[in-house]
Parts: sequence; C-alpha cells; structure tokens
Amino acid sequence: MNWRKPILRILAAAQGTRIFPYYREILSYKTASREEIRRRTNEKLRRLLLHSWRQVPYYRDVLTRCGVVRNGTVELERFTQIPLLTKEIIDRQADRLHSEDHRRRRSYSNTSGGSTGRPVQFLQDKRYDQWNIATKLYFNANLGKDLGQRELKLWGSERDILQGTVGLKERLINFFYNRRFFNCYRFGTEQIESLIRLNNQFKPVIYWSYMEAAFELARYLQDHPRPFYSPQCLISTIGPLTEQVRATIESALGCRVYNQYGSREVGPIACQCTEQKGLHSFPWWQYLELIDNDSGLPIAEGQGQVVITTLENYSMPLIRYAIGDAAALDAGACPCGVQTPILKEVLGRTLGYFKKADGTKVHSHFLVQALFHKRWIRRFQIIQTDSNRVVFRIESARPQEPPGSDLEEIAEKTRILMGPACRTEFEFVESIQPTAGGKMMYTISQVQ
Repeated sequence: MNWRKPILRILAAAQGTRIFPYYREILSYKTASREEIRRRTNEKLRRLLLHSWRQVPYYRDVLTRCGVVRNGTVELERFTQIPLLTKEIIDRQADRLHSEDHRRRRSYSNTSGGSTGRPVQFLQDKRYDQWNIATKLYFNANLGKDLGQRELKLWGSERDILQGTVGLKERLINFFYNRRFFNCYRFGTEQIESLIRLNNQFKPVIYWSYMEAAFELARYLQDHPRPFYSPQCLISTIGPLTEQVRATIESALGCRVYNQYGSREVGPIACQCTEQKGLHSFPWWQYLELIDNDSGLPIAEGQGQVVITTLENYSMPLIRYAIGDAAALDAGACPCGVQTPILKEVLGRTLGYFKKADGTKVHSHFLVQALFHKRWIRRFQIIQTDSNRVVFRIESARPQEPPGSDLEEIAEKTRILMGPACRTEFEFVESIQPTAGGKMMYTISQVQ
C-alpha cells in the first residue's frame, strides 16, 4: 500500500504549498492543442515581462530600450529584440537582476552546476520551487512512477565526500518521498557492490541517475553477473545518452531508460516520454528557443543554441538566457500525442569519471565544484593526464595573480578525491572554446 501519497498531499496542503494545484494545471497540457499551448505560454510570458519591467532594474532598462514594454503594455512581437542574457551579464549586473520584491517572495540563493565550464549565482523562490517539484512529479508519473513509490537517486554531493553525511532535512525529504540517495562521486568496486546490495534490498521502482554512473553500473553488472532487482525504468541526466549507452544500461539493468535534460539555473527543461523519441519540453515552466549561431534568430527546426526564459521565477527572471548548450529542435509531433515542443537531441555538456591509481573511479564533478564561487575564474577545463596528475586549464577573469589560498584549496580537494599522491597543475590560458559541435568539454580523462 502506498500510504505516502495521501500523507504527502496532506502535508502539502497543511503547509499551504501549491504543488498539487500546479500539478493539476500541468496535466491539462497533455490534451491541449499546439495553439492552446502557445496561447498559455504567451500569456505567462506577458505577465513575466510586465513584472520584470516594473520590478527588476536591469530589465526595466532593457525592455524599455527594446520597445518590448511601452507605457505598461507588452508588445510580444518584439520579444526577440531582447538581447541574450549571458553568464557574464549576470556577473556584471548582479543585484540589478533581482526583483525589488524578492524578499517578500521568500527568495534564496543558488549556484549553477558549472557544467558549461562557468558557474553562475542566482536567486530562486518558493513559487519557483513548487513549480519545479510539480514538473518533476509530472514526468515521473508519465514514466510510471507514482508519488511515494520507491526511488533510488544515483547522484553526488560534495558534503558526502568531505564529511560522509547527508543532512537531517535531506533524510526527512527522502523518507517521505520514499527516496534513497546513493553518492556516485566515488564509484569503485566497493561502492558499486554496496549499491547492488541496496538495490536488491530497497527494490526501487525508478532510478534517477547521472548518465555516467548508470553506465558504469551497467558495465560492472555485465562483467560481474549476479542477481539484480530490475527497476521499472531509469531516468538518465547530466550527460549525453547515446543509443549505444542506452542499450547497455537497459540490457544490464533490465529496464527502460529515458533521457532527461535540465540545469540548476532553470530546472528541468525536457524529458522523454515512454515513446523514447525526442524530449518533451515544459511550456508551462519555460519558454524555450533555439537560436541559429550564424543569424542569431530563433529557428523552428534543426540545431541551435539553447535559450531559456524562466516563466515562474519572479525573484530573478532569466529572460532569453543563453544556457551554454547546443541542441536540435524537432518540428514534428510525438507519437504519444502530447503537443508540447520537442528537442530531438541535446548536444552540449559532458561529464564523466576520473580513474585513480588503484583503478577505482571517481566523479569529476567534485572537482568542478571546487571552482565554484571563484570570481577570478571565467572558464575552466579539468584534464586528467594520468592516474596521478590533474591539470586545471583556467581562463582568468582578472589580470591579477590568482589567490594562492584558492589554488591550494583546489589542490587539496583534488588530493581528497584522487588520493594524496596526485599532482595538481595549473595552466592559465587566454581562451577556452567549445568543440565544433558546441560541446564544452570541461572535464577530460586521458586515462583509459
């Protein structure tokens, strides 16, 4: 019996959250026509632009200058005149991007995962958080996992590496959502064996996992066959899910695998449905554009730069935010019948494991987090050249020498992850560029 589902609804109502009313609104999009979806999205976009013009200093200037808002009236046909918002602009404008009423909205600070090579700081709020949860409940339910059913989250936490603990708040949330959290930053034989024991005891309905972690588990099961309780499905994120990788995971874990795409700045962006074709976007939550790299104009189909407008973050609206990824848009319709816009594939952002001298694998994202909040860093790339050597290529944002304390902190965290014998080297370069395909290869392991 799934007793958690009614309990979670009661707790949500008692706390006055609107997660489930938002969820019911999201469900109505499943039967809406493309025209109706476009109308709803445009209405949300108008409200956001008017709020931004009234309450956000940066956008008060920009929207007036572009003629998008005139005398309190939104002229949506001029929307593409708004300049793209970049990480550099966010750094430079800082508080001017905050809504003047953000404290009333119970805002809080967050930081991007830095997976395009450049972390960014921003505000979110309770309304945003509730829409975020409602959207995740939606695509989980689409893939067969109901609220309160068992979920195993194969994820990562810097605190888990440094302290080996998960906080009380996280434990309570995991309990009520019936979710177990397994740290995949360190992922050697011992950790994978521990995960297999947890899997067989917990019997999850669904996995939510870094792509690389699921792939490593799958390859281990192929090399070391043993009884493994198969979940109903696995949602793969933070990494490119190729058909070969998907086939390996599905074969080893005995379940279907679905691709999900998102970021910490804007939340979930798109997810596959059970058809396993393209990724459905979430037009109640974001306005998605793909921009042609040559013309700078939105495209209706094909490959371009991903640009997101957050429709439910009024504390710090991100309008036409260039997230740093490349993707391909599909103008066709999904066989499932849902008419939301579809991403054919996501081409940007890669993430992976480094191999230690003893052969165990550790997740490189821990080293990315070591560079968070370092305002003297513009972009970076982390390269493992051998089992005991990691090179940090850094594009500096300032002409001064970097703080020695920061360099020592990065080196120390590298030794924590890779072992005390690991050497850390820094290379300061003028520019770090993405590949021809638009991917920012910000962590590279040259160790086979």
